[in-house]
Amino acid sequence: MLELRKDIFADERDDNLKEIGKGTQRQDMLGHVTGTSTYFDDHKLQGMLHLKVLRSPHAHARLRRIDTMEAERAPGVRRIIRGADVPVNLNTLLSLINFGKDDEPSLAVDKVRYKGEPIVAIVADSPREAFEALAKVRVDYEPLPAVFDVEEALKPGAPVVNEVYPKNTFTYHDVYDHQKLRFGDVERGFAEADHVLEQRYQMSPIEHAPTETNGSIAAPDTNGRYVVYTSTQALFFSLDTCAKILDVPSNTFHFIGGTVGGGFGGKVDTLTEPLAILGAMLTGRPVRYQLGREEEMQFGSPRGAERIYIKDGVMRDGRIVARQIRAYFDSGAYTRLSSYAVVKCVAHLPGPYTIPNVHGDVYCVFTNRTPATAMRGFGVTAMDFALECQMDKLAHLVGIDPMEFRILNAYRDGDMKAHRREAKNTALIECVQVAAEKAKWPLREELKRMSSRKDGGGSRATISPTPLEPVLQRATASQQRTTYDRAPAASTHEPPPAPTPPAPRPRPQTPSPSHGATRFSSVFGTRRR
Repeated sequence: MLELRKDIFADERDDNLKEIGKGTQRQDMLGHVTGTSTYFDDHKLQGMLHLKVLRSPHAHARLRRIDTMEAERAPGVRRIIRGADVPVNLNTLLSLINFGKDDEPSLAVDKVRYKGEPIVAIVADSPREAFEALAKVRVDYEPLPAVFDVEEALKPGAPVVNEVYPKNTFTYHDVYDHQKLRFGDVERGFAEADHVLEQRYQMSPIEHAPTETNGSIAAPDTNGRYVVYTSTQALFFSLDTCAKILDVPSNTFHFIGGTVGGGFGGKVDTLTEPLAILGAMLTGRPVRYQLGREEEMQFGSPRGAERIYIKDGVMRDGRIVARQIRAYFDSGAYTRLSSYAVVKCVAHLPGPYTIPNVHGDVYCVFTNRTPATAMRGFGVTAMDFALECQMDKLAHLVGIDPMEFRILNAYRDGDMKAHRREAKNTALIECVQVAAEKAKWPLREELKRMSSRKDGGGSRATISPTPLEPVLQRATASQQRTTYDRAPAASTHEPPPAPTPPAPRPRPQTPSPSHGATRFSSVFGTRRR
């Protein structure tokens, strides 16, 4: 049993939670209103150099040749960095917690997979000199077919976006090309329903548009260490990612965060720190790397596009008896955090409603678009929007007030969730009642007296028999090999590993990495070394 020792932190916290209606001053308010808040770019270091990046004009192309000879002779140029200069030129953020394969190069070598992908970095005395040198780099591109639609990307013969995932889908637990949820018999539920409604919902990518674009400053420190001033939202993720990419112990770096000029999830990815540090390592001087606005929108991750299909079976009295969902998350060219968004999405199905038959399939799909990442509840927000639009349409279909329709189907304490967990501390009914009161929306007295603490459990707590599905064979775990930091291989596909006999309950492999301390995984809720 977890016990919170409030006495230890008595002078640091107040659990009365009586803040509404009071003027409580934020800790950072004074700096903001006086213009004295310190951001990463406020650090002006002596002898600081500036790093700029050449980016791909193509969504998908092979790099036949990269010529930097003229750029190397340009005024003010101190160093040109290519993919071969990056110690570990392949990474994915969640590999730090053993979730997913390294698939994104810091600098492209053999191919580019989205418009704006970095190819060459130039470190120069001034931003202008760096930009002028970039214009002298010559790249011979061989344009390749591209795919921008999630369902088109899954069709046979579609262009392979990311050779680490040749089927254009993220692989879960070395077996599955999507996340799934099965509860009850959804086909039987549809057969029993009085009405069946199927709808499609589409969300576009959303740019975070922070006032302060992504950026960092890296500078040599004493004893072979480096200090890094950064705008990251995830200080330790960024530190460990840089240690991995640059192949050094994490205590080589001293990361200093601070005020973030707008993040919203878009500054969780480690976009600028590795190259800024590498530039400082190669030149022995401080290096500043900040994205321009166009780069922020082209290279900085957006919220991913999502396509959602919902099919519901409902009775005339308003009870939803079956819900089937098929959804696609557009990850863009690389994984970043989209694979985790899918896990969150499936954990949220079928919304806050008691439905006896639920069937969910959610895919993380690769396309030739800018890689997507976190943004304010990603993985849940878009699905919630689709589910609540669907609830309004269902209420209209059966002729029931949409507020009452939600109360009728809402979780009550003791109900069984589709994930086979008992619902506890539910409060949707009370939320709807308060919302209706504030909006002066009429509710019948019977509905006003309902409670999330009553009428749950019983038949609503049963686990319906669920048809079994075949267990897929699991691929043999092997060390991942790539060619992204070497010359292109003759073939872009590796032979599939030999399968092992099917296991009854596949589990993710958790090999011990060669770096990092004990860490808690927010994805799986487990500890690893």
